Amino acid sequence: MATEAKHVEGKDKGDVKLYALSTCIWCGKTKKLLKDLDVAYDCIDVDLQDYDDQQEILKEMRKFNPDGGFPTMVIDNKDCIVGFDEKKIKERFEK
Repeated sequence: MATEAKHVEGKDKGDVKLYALSTCIWCGKTKKLLKDLDVAYDCIDVDLQDYDDQQEILKEMRKFNPDGGFPTMVIDNKDCIVGFDEKKIKERFEK
């Protein structure tokens, strides 16, 4: 895949990948919460990619979230948090 995820600095709390939309308010809230929790993560703003890359990214994302909603956070290539679920995100990273 040609898409480069944007790496956001923070503490290493696993391999965290966030699939987001640049215009989505819930994606923005998720990014802010991860920053507040000082979690390092890779972010892909899917809507900023070209069409072919978007299709590849969505295919990859749907392995974890078949409905394809945003934001989708994949942790260590196995756990998935869909949407802005503040409680779940805090439980996962406040350790």
